[in-house]
Amino acid sequence: MRYEIPAPMLAKAVSTVPDPDKTPGGLLYEPKWDGFRGLIAWDGEEVEIGSRGAKPLTRYFPELVEALPRILPGPCLLDGEIVVATGRSGAQRLDWEALSQRIHPAESRVQKLAVETPAMFIAFDLLALGDEDLRTRPFGKRRARLEDLLEDVEPPVHLTRATDDPSLAARWLAEFEGAGLDGVVAKPLADAYAPGKRALFKIKHARTADVVALGYRVHKSGSGVGSLLVGLYDTDGTLHQVGGVSAWSNARRQELVDELAPLVERDEEGEVVRGEGERSRFAGTKDVSFVRLRPERVLEVRYDQLEGRRFRHTVQFERWRPDREPRSCTYSQLDAVADYDLADVLA
Repeated sequence: MRYEIPAPMLAKAVSTVPDPDKTPGGLLYEPKWDGFRGLIAWDGEEVEIGSRGAKPLTRYFPELVEALPRILPGPCLLDGEIVVATGRSGAQRLDWEALSQRIHPAESRVQKLAVETPAMFIAFDLLALGDEDLRTRPFGKRRARLEDLLEDVEPPVHLTRATDDPSLAARWLAEFEGAGLDGVVAKPLADAYAPGKRALFKIKHARTADVVALGYRVHKSGSGVGSLLVGLYDTDGTLHQVGGVSAWSNARRQELVDELAPLVERDEEGEVVRGEGERSRFAGTKDVSFVRLRPERVLEVRYDQLEGRRFRHTVQFERWRPDREPRSCTYSQLDAVADYDLADVLA
């Protein structure tokens, strides 16, 4: 048999943990793992790992390809998350940067990192078992079958924990962030699997911070502001780039060019000064340079979490803050999250 890997079922953002009584059939809550979405097909002969964006991930995780045939009870199609954990025993957490390093073109580098930062697979849905297609079954039934299948499974595969108690889910939302997780997912128990549909609910942290505008990238169309780069000051007065704001309308992108023009840095010849942005392995040959701005304008943004000293995801614009001094925009305003051992989440 050979499994066809479908597009994954997706989630839409909601502001609070939803009430199960308002969803026919109720809800099951799970931690939201911060990794690469992975659909794993083990047909008894080969392992294939698909991704959310239809990009094959198989070659990047040889340790999973080796382990899965050995520890899975039989052919199956699993939906879950690929994650990497770092830190000493008793203080481990998910590490997005270490995970992103795994996407590398060099085979020797992939093999080296597979040993140094081995990945885990967190399973949260069962789409097929043997010749049986389970995608039309209610999620509650699929979850029960998944629990039976992985009852005695060994690392690096883990079954995600789950609860039908919304108060416990709210506690997970608060506590598990300290282990690198980024929220909670609520799943309707009565629903069939819906590839590509946002039929689940994700609840993430919503916070605000005042940041300094330090530059902008031109939109890919060649006109207007594509993303506004923002920064925070360290205790020694160094301004660090911490993320970007995007999702402007076409009209607003053009307006921003005029609004920010007085802040654009220029050299002695009057030419615009450009900075070189940080390049990730996902950027490829993409131009990451940006127009530098004098750090004089403050804006308030919404963010969900930090990864090291940067915002983990693109932040959302809230409002300009003409009442704030740029130097007052420091890391000290950000919420401190209590550490939580990843092993206790996996238990």
